[in-house]
Amino acid sequence: MTISIRSCALLASALIVPSTIVAQAIAKRAPVSAAFAPTATDVARELSGTRALKTVAFVEQFFRLPGNRGFDASIDTVAALLSAAGYKLENKAKPTDRLVYRVESRPMSGPAWTPDDASLTIVGRRTPLLAWKTNHNMIAINSYATPSDGVTAAVVDVGGGSDGDFAKIDVRGKIAMGEGNGRTLYQRAMDHGAVGVLATQKLPAYNQQSKNVTAIQFTGIARDTVHMGWCIFISSAARDSLKAALAAGPLQVRAVVKTRFETRPERTVVAEIRGSVKPTERFVYSAHVQEPGANDNASGVGLLVEIARTAAAMVKTGRANPARTMTFLWGDEIRGTQRFLAEDTDRRAGVKWGMSLDMVGENTARTGGTFLIEKMPDPSAVWVRGEDQHTEWGGRAISIGDIRPYWFNDFVRQRCLDRAAATTGWVVKSNPFEGGSDHTPFLTAKIPAVLLWHFTDQFYHTDLDRLEMVSATTLTNVGNCALTTGLLLASGTSAITAAALDELGRVAEFELRTQGALSVAALKSGSDVAKERLILETWRDYYVAALAKISDIDTSAASIDDAVSASQLRIRNIADAMLSTLH
Repeated sequence: MTISIRSCALLASALIVPSTIVAQAIAKRAPVSAAFAPTATDVARELSGTRALKTVAFVEQFFRLPGNRGFDASIDTVAALLSAAGYKLENKAKPTDRLVYRVESRPMSGPAWTPDDASLTIVGRRTPLLAWKTNHNMIAINSYATPSDGVTAAVVDVGGGSDGDFAKIDVRGKIAMGEGNGRTLYQRAMDHGAVGVLATQKLPAYNQQSKNVTAIQFTGIARDTVHMGWCIFISSAARDSLKAALAAGPLQVRAVVKTRFETRPERTVVAEIRGSVKPTERFVYSAHVQEPGANDNASGVGLLVEIARTAAAMVKTGRANPARTMTFLWGDEIRGTQRFLAEDTDRRAGVKWGMSLDMVGENTARTGGTFLIEKMPDPSAVWVRGEDQHTEWGGRAISIGDIRPYWFNDFVRQRCLDRAAATTGWVVKSNPFEGGSDHTPFLTAKIPAVLLWHFTDQFYHTDLDRLEMVSATTLTNVGNCALTTGLLLASGTSAITAAALDELGRVAEFELRTQGALSVAALKSGSDVAKERLILETWRDYYVAALAKISDIDTSAASIDDAVSASQLRIRNIADAMLSTLH
């Protein structure tokens, strides 16, 4: 087992350590704080990754886009599971009912698109080259249906699909096969009279296309109400078969595309456990429903249902009594969370923290991914170094002015490390802020938020992201630390606040020592002293400011000013000692 070396004080200022040393360090970690342990233990007894996986299995069978039939089937299932867990429809609940949910419905600006089936077969062969059952992403989003028995036509290769390529080849009444951007290829083919399009894809390096030769990424074309055509994306294996057949002579294929456009609403599920003391203050979880994959993001949908069920069970049996409201959102990625924050300014004012569950169930032995906590902007997003590295998904360096000094990154990470210490083989890491999921609306609204996810995943956004790539064990692990975090912060007792302050002080000390060691090494490699001083000073100021905000946890009026001041002084002294070594 390996962990982020920044999270274990026993590793001192080591920069790179063998996994065996890290494993020994985990084994010797201080026990979970007495203020945190009961909650973590109760969550571990109740939450089931196996139960979450059953929901994932239902959701992942659908190609889910806002408003379409698979999206709605998922929404209906979430609502049914919440009802079974004891949540009551909000409009029928009594003021004293703590477990409530609602299904919001809004008109969409355009029709919902649902794919039902597809196949592509070379004429003269019995077995389809591509079939919807195994190539879930083969139909370009916004494609219209063929006649029920399909279209049989000659295939012509238009190369890169430029205007010049189309000028050389007559595609009228034929199926154009080409490379490059599927949207522009489709539009040019339709303008030149093609009956349909076969578009190849060049996948990102992390998809390992040379190995995953049947992989197809989901993407779409512009809805075309004039031509009302279709586009099928083909895998690299299918491309090679078609090109080989074309090289042997004229080629015909039969394409079947079954889709529908319908006027349907976009729906969102909002469930809440109403707080017992401060119900207008909230910890908000969000999991997006759209996207066709199992890990992305049927895993988030299924796990959040299990988190909501577990929390409800703990409240009903008296094992938990959150003082603040715990909110659970299922809907369209980013847009659903944005609306939750924007549509009610009073509600927005009470949102204290946000957490996005996106790609949270990976069987890492199969996908190659690693569990990650994407942090809200901290100095690691300004200076990307040491273990603080961006993923292959990509990120950009931010400015010092974009840093948000706060303790939430470390609090979440420590809960995950607590869980890792109690398991075998679960790897916990973190990455600097990159954006792109449901945590970004919170951060845009200046609300502390993190993303729980996995990367790099060789099946990301492809039709190989299926149920066998999801692990019940991973769902259990991620769910435990996610719910433990929410319950602790929603409870917000003075004991939890004091324990969090003590923990943050220790984490801050270790971070400063690690950054100091990195700066010493950087100076030996020719870095500038002024730059390295700035890095350490920024980390110092970050943690001094974060310590000052730890009182956000407490729901009482108890003062911890003296303890905060003492911890801040200690961090300043440690930083001064580290700065003195830079010359």
